[in-house]
Amino acid sequence: MQAVKQKENLSPLQHRLHEIIFEAETPAGKLFDILLIIFIIASVAVVMLDSVQSIRQDYSALFDILDWVFTAVFTLEYIARLYAVSKPLAYARSFYGIVDLLAVLPGYISFFFPGAQYLSAVRIFRVLRVFRILKLAHYLDESDLLFNSIVASRKRITVFLMGVLTLVVFIGAIMYVIEGEENGFTSIPLSIYWAVVTLTTVGYGDMSPKTSLGQAFSVLIMIVGYGIIAIPTGIVTHEMALQSRSVSTRACPACGSDGHDETAFYCKNCGAAFN
Repeated sequence: MQAVKQKENLSPLQHRLHEIIFEAETPAGKLFDILLIIFIIASVAVVMLDSVQSIRQDYSALFDILDWVFTAVFTLEYIARLYAVSKPLAYARSFYGIVDLLAVLPGYISFFFPGAQYLSAVRIFRVLRVFRILKLAHYLDESDLLFNSIVASRKRITVFLMGVLTLVVFIGAIMYVIEGEENGFTSIPLSIYWAVVTLTTVGYGDMSPKTSLGQAFSVLIMIVGYGIIAIPTGIVTHEMALQSRSVSTRACPACGSDGHDETAFYCKNCGAAFN
């Protein structure tokens, strides 16, 4: 009865929009996703080209027109998404709902602050348009699997990062004692910076040990760094293997969220019953 009631909450037009916008397995849904991907990539390309001064001088007017076209398209898409679900507030507060909002807000905010005194703020919001690239995740088949796997692994990753933080403090303190101020390790925080650069195998080269003991210790840190880099990958990969066995592609008719289990009867985000 609850599933039937949930179904009746959507009008025929809402049902059709929900199938097109949220259900990627339908022909109309696939076409919708392809068109949105094209608009997203094009809008981000315009933002990047607009940041090149030589190009902006010649095509500034064209970029402004295109930006408003993209803003209008994403605004209509955002409104359609809110209309196509029975719980629009739930979708608006979801991750993808916030991303959709970020795709349209910068254009309107920069329009209301056109004065020279607001130039810095306008520049910030114009650059924020690049966040539209985050919308791509909504149209990639495996994005929800990756996102859910990272969320499920957050506790183990947090423990791992705390362990790494403890390790770099320990390494930095040791290198401060071994090398000392005369070799460029003038403080423990600066030595910790060197430890992070070395442990992650980045190696900027702005600081390096001069003593034989310090160099030998650095070699050990670099070797340990290769092993540490692989740990988060293993954690997320293990969770992805568990998630991929049971995740469905269907979207909730109430809030639009997806990534539910195949056997789920209710939405894990808003609790609405599935048909």
